[in-house]
Amino acid sequence: MKRILTLILLINVVFCFSQNEEKKDIKVGLVLSGGGAKGFAHVAALKVIEEAGVRVDYIGGTSMGAIVGALYASGYTADQLDSIVRTINFSKILTNDLPRKSKPFYEKEAGENYSISLPIKNRKIGIPKAISEGQNVLNLLTSLTQHVNNINDFSKLPIPFICIATDLATGKQEVLKSGFLPEAVKASSSYPTLLAPVEIDGKLLSDGGIVNNFPVEEVIAMGADVIIGIDIQGGLSEKENLISGLDILNQIVGFQMYNTLASKHNLVDVLIKPKLDHFNVISFSKTNEIMLEGEIAARQYIKELEAIANAQIKKDVPKLKTSIVKKYFIKRIHIEGNNNYTRAYVLGKLNLNIKNATSYKSLIESINNLTATGNFESIEYQLIDEKDGVVLKLNMKENLLSNFLQLGIHYDNLYKTGVLLNITSKHVLNKNDVISTDIILGDNLRYNFNYFVDNGFYWSFGFKSRYNSFNANVNFEEGNVNKINLVYEDFSNLLYFQTVFSRKFAFGLGAEHKRVKAFTETITSLDNSNTDRDKSYFDKSNYFNLITYFKIDTYDKKYFQKRGFYLDSELRWYLASSDYPNDLAVEHIEFKSFSQFKSKFGMVNTLFNKLTGHYISEVGITMGDNSNRALDYNLGSYGENFINNFIPFYGYSLAELNSNSFLKSTFTLRYEFIKKNYISATANYARFDKDLFNKGKIFENTKSGYLLGYGLDTFIGPIELNYTWSPDHKQNYWYFNVGFWF
Repeated sequence: MKRILTLILLINVVFCFSQNEEKKDIKVGLVLSGGGAKGFAHVAALKVIEEAGVRVDYIGGTSMGAIVGALYASGYTADQLDSIVRTINFSKILTNDLPRKSKPFYEKEAGENYSISLPIKNRKIGIPKAISEGQNVLNLLTSLTQHVNNINDFSKLPIPFICIATDLATGKQEVLKSGFLPEAVKASSSYPTLLAPVEIDGKLLSDGGIVNNFPVEEVIAMGADVIIGIDIQGGLSEKENLISGLDILNQIVGFQMYNTLASKHNLVDVLIKPKLDHFNVISFSKTNEIMLEGEIAARQYIKELEAIANAQIKKDVPKLKTSIVKKYFIKRIHIEGNNNYTRAYVLGKLNLNIKNATSYKSLIESINNLTATGNFESIEYQLIDEKDGVVLKLNMKENLLSNFLQLGIHYDNLYKTGVLLNITSKHVLNKNDVISTDIILGDNLRYNFNYFVDNGFYWSFGFKSRYNSFNANVNFEEGNVNKINLVYEDFSNLLYFQTVFSRKFAFGLGAEHKRVKAFTETITSLDNSNTDRDKSYFDKSNYFNLITYFKIDTYDKKYFQKRGFYLDSELRWYLASSDYPNDLAVEHIEFKSFSQFKSKFGMVNTLFNKLTGHYISEVGITMGDNSNRALDYNLGSYGENFINNFIPFYGYSLAELNSNSFLKSTFTLRYEFIKKNYISATANYARFDKDLFNKGKIFENTKSGYLLGYGLDTFIGPIELNYTWSPDHKQNYWYFNVGFWF
């Protein structure tokens, strides 16, 4: 503050005695410190600085100060920045929360069963570098600075700009003066553990606040005569306030930061320091309160700011248009950095209309689609203007980690306890490929193996193998027996080809080998040729099938959906069987080729973001002669991990309803009374008969069942308690499940 008093006196002397001489201009430098959400105070203080008439000539910032400073240096006014920060969902931006529709079809089917994902490098299990890779941050910054997209020298911005990052290899500061502006700002603001570090020119860079959170010397070096500093740092915490991991991390980062702060403050002419002790780096919901403190602190120096403004020569500074262009004509896409993924793969995920009008929103959605694959640490994109359109330039940095250990847990009434161990490896045998192996340990041993080569907009192909088993007590109304213990085993192998349209539709076909073994020890075998007379087999056969399917999945979530459509239609043609036994039949049954069509359609919508209506319709039809009960449709019970022709139906026990064809409708009302807590009421109705429509009398002999339930959406998956009953009989059932269904 001593410098400002001297400066004001000097200004007055100049005005009084040198009015006839040419006035010397004063260059003003602005220094913005880091501080996470407390950086909202920068915007409020900038509004006061603008009100005073000060022209900012240089800007230097760190972390959140780099973000605000870069946008101001790019031509935004303080009022525009105010509007921007009030409309951004920072929690969504910082956590890389991408819409489910961005995920590839493969990930929707096979990649949403895991609670924990840990990277494997050099045969050692590690932990993720950060909560988020920060692609959403990069997208936001790229979108907001697209009007200066072609400026790589930051001194050529409307206001010359620098920002500070930390070189993690040396612990020294890196002054970023050129390059891709969004990437530089992201590096400066990559707070440890929250956002992953950024590699620039071979250096791994992280939050600049670690080494220099208030770059005043660097701004003076740019040529500033007068320094205005806005410092939102809070100082070191007392020991009683170190109650969380984030508090301790802030304290460690602050050791070096605050040691040099006093000397830095001495170099500042106007130091604006808002009172922000009651806020922290993640107080993003306190925008109004933080901005108010920023304005109060800045207004204390309004006279000094006005004096600085009066000492400057008034200039007409041309303003760049900062509005986002809504439409582009992309004539060509240039791709760099895709070493393990083909151009067809990248273009297939982008799914952009080349040489047609493309909205900027669609471009962001396309980048999100590529990000959602998990194969890239960052995706930089620039739109380069040419005469007859723009060239989209993509510079991608592939994820160096390609092997992962993933874990999940589950309990339900059928499979009981299960612990899921998954190993996923990418680009092992070919570019674009992924190998995933699930081992489920618990009451029922199971496994899933998937190999998939994703060729983008070309035909993709894959191989699936599965072993599944369970045992359960099921109703069995034959002879003197009304209930049996059923043991069911399935071993399936599928080679298939698949293509995806518009990221929403998947069509595939394949050849399958299926081994089904279903038996009970409750009933003695009637087949004298059976060497294992203690077991009665419903099926013990190898089947050879052809399959074709069509799928749509636009659900916003896999569980507790609020919006979207779903369709899964499959036609399976049973071509041949190595055996076709049924120990409960006196005579041997000869296998005859037949086919089955099964389809499930779902539609869900939510009113007021609380009350959700969900309708599901399912149908199964057998075409040809199937004499094996094990291959019929078996309806009953509750679950989302049933295989083959076992179909959930509330109000009945597992496989209680059996037929070669069925038609089912389910209506659910679900209310979110507390965030992620749901109560639901469901009614389901079904007909099961070869003549589904019963010559127009579709409500005759219709079975019904009802469900009341509570559900909690957690990071390990849904936790649910459901009660079901049916007016058709006196039985009722309780179902409890924990974790993702697998």
